[in-house]
Amino acid sequence: MLHWLLTTGLLQLILAYLATAGFGVLLNIPRRAVNLSGWVGAAGWFTYELLAVLLPVTEDAKLAIGNLVAAIVIGIASGLAARYKHMPMIIFNIPSLVPLVPGGQSYRVVRNLVTGNPDAATHYFVQVVIIAGVIAIGFLVAELVNRIAWRLTNT
Repeated sequence: MLHWLLTTGLLQLILAYLATAGFGVLLNIPRRAVNLSGWVGAAGWFTYELLAVLLPVTEDAKLAIGNLVAAIVIGIASGLAARYKHMPMIIFNIPSLVPLVPGGQSYRVVRNLVTGNPDAATHYFVQVVIIAGVIAIGFLVAELVNRIAWRLTNT
């Protein structure tokens, strides 16, 4: 585990930060939000990767649980970042989702449909739907946590 953290985990963290910050620049978010947005995305991706290494379940369950927890982490961290920077939460949410978006699976769906392999295409399509669904549920849970925390701190 320590070897993974010092090699692959650290590399994944750096690359997720760069991908998120780079996408934030492409989306033209304010400069003062790019760095924090990068860290929010890196935290989400690192959570996903850490759970993928630690969880003793099937690959599909790792996809679902990892993306759910990572979306919750991104949602909560985006809420905190938005309050800290006095900016809308979506500025941090959208770039931070880039590492979690199931683009690879979506590509495999289309490729397998075109090459005449509908069973594999169906498998990857189910993965895309599950990932998109758990990301939405994760944001819902994170919004609930953010609102409860806001009410508790402002009463």
